[in-house]
Amino acid sequence: MAKNLTSHRPGLAIGLKLAAIFLFVAMAGVIKSTSDTIPPGQAVFFRSTFAIPVILIWLITRNQLRQGLITRKPGFHILRGLLGASAMGLTFTGLGLLPLPEVTAIGFAAPIFTVILAAILLGERIRMIRVTAVALGLIGVTIMLWPRLSGTGTLQDGATLGAIAILIATLMRSLVQIHVRRMVETEHTAAIVFYFSLTAATLSLLTAPFGWVMPDPATLGLLISAGVMGGTGQILITSAYRFGGASMLAPYDYVSMIYAVIIGYVWFGELPTVIMLAGASLVIAGGAVVLWRERQLGMDRSKSRAVSDTKSS
Repeated sequence: MAKNLTSHRPGLAIGLKLAAIFLFVAMAGVIKSTSDTIPPGQAVFFRSTFAIPVILIWLITRNQLRQGLITRKPGFHILRGLLGASAMGLTFTGLGLLPLPEVTAIGFAAPIFTVILAAILLGERIRMIRVTAVALGLIGVTIMLWPRLSGTGTLQDGATLGAIAILIATLMRSLVQIHVRRMVETEHTAAIVFYFSLTAATLSLLTAPFGWVMPDPATLGLLISAGVMGGTGQILITSAYRFGGASMLAPYDYVSMIYAVIIGYVWFGELPTVIMLAGASLVIAGGAVVLWRERQLGMDRSKSRAVSDTKSS
């Protein structure tokens, strides 16, 4: 009999999720610290390539190497890698142009965009609660971006370009979430994790002719550590869902703002503005409503399935 690898241990699940989020924010800080000399495409290469050994070791220890290497639909993984690598490259571009807390705050719009895209691409019905949440989130995004996209922001200092890059990256991350919903119907989670890093690393090589540089030893160490942190973060966040439900763990994503403010201030001397915090608060509120509603819909669907199973038995 196969051993059940899941159990309900909420304390452990939350701890793993918080550790994963910290690693992702710290990784963003590392990438930001190298952005003056390392092009975004090259940073994507190191982030993806040096995550692969970590992921392979994890798959071997869990006896899932076979599942991680077998795929039924390679095209799905190529598209996921293309979207994910593009989002990562745009995010790394934005990190070099904007404060870390601001990049993190704009990224909170992903659940809002996911709801919109799910309605457009998947035909999901959006009722008043989620419409209100989407509107709230979009107002928050507008508030955050207004200083960058209005007359007070200029392309000369790169802030406007950075804001646009992060906004597009967030939209692409939402597309990835929609795409992964389809992938999990046929693909093992281990394969999705492994092939993303592999395809992202391969696709990033296409940017080499556009100005890769030879990093000095210190920068090389930072880039390798970014890959290791990214791979470890993926493992921790995947492991967290073995011990706790997605709806329970989703709200802890917003802890990344606390990490970003601390790391941004200590490492880069950055402080969030009042306008950014006001906009981020609305985005977080909208995202929280979306998460709450998704949890309610999930419970309703579970009840419906239970009733159907009872009637058919």
